Amino acid sequence: MDIEKIASDIVNCAIQIHKALGPGLLESVYQTCLAYDLKKMGYKVEVELKQPFQYKEITFDQGYRIDMLVENCIIIENKTVDHLLPVHEAQLITYLKLRDCSLGFLINWKVEFLKDGIKRKVNHHPQKYYRRNPYPQRSLK
Repeated sequence: MDIEKIASDIVNCAIQIHKALGPGLLESVYQTCLAYDLKKMGYKVEVELKQPFQYKEITFDQGYRIDMLVENCIIIENKTVDHLLPVHEAQLITYLKLRDCSLGFLINWKVEFLKDGIKRKVNHHPQKYYRRNPYPQRSLK
């Protein structure tokens, strides 16, 4: 399945939900509605997915939950906050790395226009790239 098509459907669904409900509800309401609409479109959606991680021989299994995982490839973290903070972006990036996913969305539903509350994050998988090419060319971005 085309990841960009899934991403487009996620954003379009989120915008339609926000237009219908507005910005004043709990995160769980938006999450439930978004999961419902995406499932109705035929997508596999997992909600509140436990995300363990390991450091050497220690496994941490407590407390880390991904808000939504769509088609095992896109992570969505939902927020209803006045302003997104760097820690929210760091959380999404960490989940992308732990889950080995390429794409994620951080959606802040507490905005007047949802386009202002959506951040797209990409995991570039540097460890995979380095295994294939030990001398990668880096862009100056």
